[in-house]
Amino acid sequence: MSEHDEDGYAGPATIVVDDAQLAVEVDLRGYFQPIDGYYHWCGRVAVSPELASAVGGRKKPCTIRVGALTAAGELSDPDPWGRYRITGTSTPPFSVPKTLEEVEAATA
Repeated sequence: MSEHDEDGYAGPATIVVDDAQLAVEVDLRGYFQPIDGYYHWCGRVAVSPELASAVGGRKKPCTIRVGALTAAGELSDPDPWGRYRITGTSTPPFSVPKTLEEVEAATA
């Protein structure tokens, strides 16, 4: 773990860019930042030629879906290995424990 208690998700997702819906694999992490009062999430999208074609190597707003959960995000420039970084603020596209019981169940 980092200096923050992190939540996360790794697995399949759908990214919507413009009108294209693309099946991808993601690795996402998130944490609540008490200084600004927002939940911040970010991660990487596995190499996807379809995503690279739709985004064209530049920053682009998107929507990401993981199951029934959806969030607005932004794709950044790809890294040297062709993976796009994705970031967002507020409700993430993955489940986050919201009660003490959910936190305890997640750590058991």
